[in-house]
Amino acid sequence: MSSDALGATTTDKTAVRNAATVIVLRDRLDEPKVLMGQRGAQAAFMPNKFVFPGGAVDPDDAGVPLARRMPQVCRERLLEDAPEDFTHALATAAIRELWEETGLIIGQPGNWWVEPPEDWADFAAAGYLPDAHPLQFVFRAITPPGRPRRFDARFFLVDADEIANDLDDFSAAHDELSHLQWIPLQKVREFDLPFITEVVLAEVAARAHDLSPPDNVPFFNNSREESLFQRLKGRGPLSGKRIDQSE
Repeated sequence: MSSDALGATTTDKTAVRNAATVIVLRDRLDEPKVLMGQRGAQAAFMPNKFVFPGGAVDPDDAGVPLARRMPQVCRERLLEDAPEDFTHALATAAIRELWEETGLIIGQPGNWWVEPPEDWADFAAAGYLPDAHPLQFVFRAITPPGRPRRFDARFFLVDADEIANDLDDFSAAHDELSHLQWIPLQKVREFDLPFITEVVLAEVAARAHDLSPPDNVPFFNNSREESLFQRLKGRGPLSGKRIDQSE
């Protein structure tokens, strides 16, 4: 087993890459909605599924400046059961993936004091510095063995009021997701969702009216033979039995 600079561990065939996923929650006190899009039919990972914006951490993400860091409690939870401190890279990856896949900006107006990496050039040109303070770490999941791609994904909840630009303007999005839309939580299970997304949505629904970062974070751990549902900074494993996953 080996690891790279981003902490990706290698099994016999498939590397587990660090990844960040963003759950943008809108109108959370009235009729909560989440932003989702559909992956392409030819995608190697979760084709045709409706998913949250997100993706793997890039090497350049670690050097991207932040206007503000994540809340302290979120940084502490990210450090638990982690081989290295990836909090900065995960935060910037989350903001970059949301920008690339939806055109929405989590940032503060400002100028960069370093040369933006290529993937960040348009973000910087828009006049913003990425701002990690609105990111709330709410879930972690490792893709089970046997999948074509595996990720150690951290899910970040963001209140839509923290988005700096027009919530309904997806014109700057790349083509990675189609049918971008705000889906009411009450209707989201009518869509074709991955198994883990359904699990995360249950956590989001439970937190819809709680504006503060969680003190403990669910961790769907598939790094070993068994699938364990644990909590970071909680009371340990909630279940030691294998969890059936049909997706």
